[in-house]
Amino acid sequence: MTKLDNYNFKNKRALIRVDFNVPLDKDFKVTDDTRIKAAVPTIKKILKDGGSVVLMSHLGRPKGGPEEKFSLKHIKPTLEKELGLSVKFVDDCVSDKSREISSDLKSGEVLLLENLRFYKEEEEGDEFFAGQLAEHGDSYVNDAFGTAHRAHASTTIVAKFFPHDKMFGYVIENEIENIDKLLNSKDKPVLAIIGGAKVSSKITILESLLPKVDHMIIGGGMAYTFIKARGGQIGDSLVEDDYLEMAEKLLSKAKDQGVEIHLPADTLIADEFRNDASTDVCETKHIPDGWMGLDIGPKTTKAFTELIADCRVILWNGPMGVFEMETFAKGTIAVANALVKATEKGAFTLVGGGDSVAAINQYGLSEKVSYVSTGGGAMLEYLEGVTLPGIAAIQD
Repeated sequence: MTKLDNYNFKNKRALIRVDFNVPLDKDFKVTDDTRIKAAVPTIKKILKDGGSVVLMSHLGRPKGGPEEKFSLKHIKPTLEKELGLSVKFVDDCVSDKSREISSDLKSGEVLLLENLRFYKEEEEGDEFFAGQLAEHGDSYVNDAFGTAHRAHASTTIVAKFFPHDKMFGYVIENEIENIDKLLNSKDKPVLAIIGGAKVSSKITILESLLPKVDHMIIGGGMAYTFIKARGGQIGDSLVEDDYLEMAEKLLSKAKDQGVEIHLPADTLIADEFRNDASTDVCETKHIPDGWMGLDIGPKTTKAFTELIADCRVILWNGPMGVFEMETFAKGTIAVANALVKATEKGAFTLVGGGDSVAAINQYGLSEKVSYVSTGGGAMLEYLEGVTLPGIAAIQD
């Protein structure tokens, strides 16, 4: 398999699948440029070689055709600022006009194509559409880890048209390297911190991580399903009754495999789902009716923080409470700060999954952990051992 660093792009057009699916405010300004910044090193390497670049991405979920609010032209000013050069834009991705512009690109020039999802063929993985996209480049670089688990035209099918000139960009290279570091670590103990609202969305990741970790912290709304499965009273806390048996099985499987599961011993409870609700702290297994758990309590925060300090390899996926509300963010902030301290002491810390990434960015700590993954669903599937189509298409 060709590596980006070993490929010379001089006088070549690189067609790069990037992930510019970024949030915009009501004035169409980019509010979080993390993914755009992440793509810059790959683009700059190609330009430095003397190549030109054609960028393709999706943005949002347009319904069957072009929509102004999902146009990639809104991304252009931020991209130009990050690259330090002007970027050409074309309001289509497979028209004759777009092909004319891309075939006229000179060394050092960058063209941004319009949103791929304005065409239903993108998500359908249509081969003809992928062939039209392929005409924009002499080589293909996939650098969109966030969509690597989708067999879309631009992420997977297009690679067929570049049998000898396809490779990963630095974003995907780094993702694979860092996730593999966690999965194949010789350092012990290994800890997985899994939070978030629902057990149903995390059960496969919990099961697949068991053979790879020594400790597992389960926090967030999903913890109450486990507490109830153990016979606890959880008041009006979030629970998935359909998953009680599954939670019980996971707890006994962990015991058999010598993995210690850590559940919140105490909880910050509220009488309403509001930032200014009345609050109290109680044992997690004794939450009164009419009250709900919305964050981990002080005893649990101390215990989790101490455990994090003792571990050498740590994965964090999912918050400890409703961190979007200031009153219930303390547990998540404490975990983020404990990860930073562990990293300073030489631990390898990997943060991934939408909400934990949002949290670590919100607290300005993303530079202080070992690695922040750009792919939520893709990272989870890769950790589960699923073959991602976008990765397989390059490795074939």
